[in-house]
Amino acid sequence: MVIGIVGYGAYVPKYRITIDEIAKVWGQDAQALRKGLLVEEKSVPAMDEDTITISVEAARNALLRAGIDPIKIGALYIGSESHPYAVKSSGTIVAQALGLSTNLMVADFEFACKAGTAAMQCCYGLVKAGEIEYGLAIGADTSQGRPGDALEYTAGAGGAAYIIGKDPLAELEGTFSYTTDTTDFWRRDGEKYPSHGARFSGHPGYFTHVLSASKGLMKKLSLKVEDFDYVVLHMPNGKFPTNACKLLGFPLEKLETSLVVKRMGNCYSGSSPVGLSAVLDVAKPGNRILMTSYGSGAGSDSFSFLVTDKILERQNKAPTTENYISKKENIDYGNYVKFRGKLKL
Repeated sequence: MVIGIVGYGAYVPKYRITIDEIAKVWGQDAQALRKGLLVEEKSVPAMDEDTITISVEAARNALLRAGIDPIKIGALYIGSESHPYAVKSSGTIVAQALGLSTNLMVADFEFACKAGTAAMQCCYGLVKAGEIEYGLAIGADTSQGRPGDALEYTAGAGGAAYIIGKDPLAELEGTFSYTTDTTDFWRRDGEKYPSHGARFSGHPGYFTHVLSASKGLMKKLSLKVEDFDYVVLHMPNGKFPTNACKLLGFPLEKLETSLVVKRMGNCYSGSSPVGLSAVLDVAKPGNRILMTSYGSGAGSDSFSFLVTDKILERQNKAPTTENYISKKENIDYGNYVKFRGKLKL
């Protein structure tokens, strides 16, 4: 039974704020920040945009590419760390907006930046078990960053949606996860902004988990570095995935998504899903893609996708990820503060 991605779609808000604009406010060295983070600007949601609206837009694009009746979707899982409601599902609103059936499994997922890939794993398992025909997994976020904090330079917004089922445009060959209790990043209930133990972010946080999950997947599937044409690694900034790519032994030209984070920042649960959508936009039949997410707290999910001939007929049925990233409008720090509700009146 060949199961994988039947349809995919992304959405990125049009507003951007540059590293220079943020650094100017806090009196920091913009050039050093750009060099250290490998990020030029980040996406900013408008005042009427949130995880739900981003999820709806991304899912509509996924449905366009899948070409299926929305009623056939049997499960909807949304991974995010910025759900608009503490008590009320984002999924119920998204399902109604998309015209999905009321006979539907729905849940909001949380696991920092890997909640979206956890949703993909659950949909895959349900389809494989024969419980549902199609599952819709979404990773979307309007990331938070305390004013003046290092996270403010990279915390962007965006998301991607994946319909999992049979007759895919990219076969899901296998998945592997690596999880520990590592406190590198957290946000307690009721707090507006996350906190982070910066010295734990790289090791034993990001690198330990991303490398372990990626290596575990390749061992499980008996695949080598040479077997992959593209690599998508979680993008908290541009430097981490670049270094992880080198440590895994992949040539940097396979890390095409480095340009994604450079131009839109880290959209948390949407990070690796948006990176994957950017790769699928340009992938060819026979290409193999490695995707590994990372969620603070901490865990990584790794996937191997083998692109099929179906990609050629479905790629152009919806706007590409590049369409959204390149269509932008820069704003100043004042509008950024207003859009993100950083001033309490």
